[in-house]
Amino acid sequence: MSDYIHLEHDGKLLLVNSDGEGPVTPIQGRINCEGNPNPIRLPTPQEVIDMGIFWDEKRSNNIVLGDIEKKIIIATPKIKWPENWAWKDSVISDNAVDPFARESVYRTMHRVVSKVIIQNNENMILMAKVKRGFFTGCWTLPGGFVDYGEHPRTGAVREALEELGINIEIPDKFGESGDVIQGNDGVVIQENIFTSEGINWLSFTYRCSLDIQIEEIIPKDDEIEEAKWFSIEDALKNAVSIFDRDAILRIEK
Repeated sequence: MSDYIHLEHDGKLLLVNSDGEGPVTPIQGRINCEGNPNPIRLPTPQEVIDMGIFWDEKRSNNIVLGDIEKKIIIATPKIKWPENWAWKDSVISDNAVDPFARESVYRTMHRVVSKVIIQNNENMILMAKVKRGFFTGCWTLPGGFVDYGEHPRTGAVREALEELGINIEIPDKFGESGDVIQGNDGVVIQENIFTSEGINWLSFTYRCSLDIQIEEIIPKDDEIEEAKWFSIEDALKNAVSIFDRDAILRIEK
C-alpha cells in the first residue's frame, strides 16, 4: 500500500493532522509552527477509507526528499465538491505542511514547453543540436520553457530568436497572442508524464515557414552546438523527443 494519497477535487485537497484526523486547512504565510514542524500532511489510504471516502486512482508518484522515499497515489475522490477541504494553492506557503504534501502539489503542476517546426521552401525542417538540458548532444526542434505570463506562441518565437538568432512569425488566425496572422499554425498540443517521479509536461508545437540559409543562422554558443536543415524523414530519424517526433509525424507530406 502507498504511503500517502493525494486526493484532489476541483482545486481542493484533503489534508489531515499528525493523528490522521481531517480535513485540515493550511494557513498561508505561516512560518512558526510552535514546536511541531509538520503537523499537516496527506492522509494514508487507510485513513481515507476510515473516513468512508472512495476514489478513482490516476497514477502513483515516487517522491524522494533527502534519504526518504514515499509513494503517493494521485486520485479523484468519489464525492461531491469538498468545500471544507484545503485549497491546493494554499499548501505551498504554510511551513506547517509536510514537505511531501507540498512536493506532491508541485509535481501535479504542468511544466509548459513551446516548440516550433520551421520549414523552408524545400519543405525541410530546421533542428538544433543542444549543448545542455535534457537532450544534450541531440537534435531537437527549436523551443523551450514558456515564461511566466507568456503565451506559448510568443514563447516559441522568443526561443527561436534566443537559440538561433532568427525572427519567425507563427500564424495566429484567431489572434490568441495578439494580432491576427493568417495561415496554418499546425499546432499540436501534447501532455505526458515520462517517469515515476510524476513530473507532468504540457507541450505546444507550432508550424511556420522561413526560407533562410544555414549560414545566416547564429546559434546561441552556450546552448546550441549546431543548426541544420533536415528532410522530414531524416528529422524523424534524428529527433529524440517523443513530443518532437509526434509533431513531425503530423506534417502533411
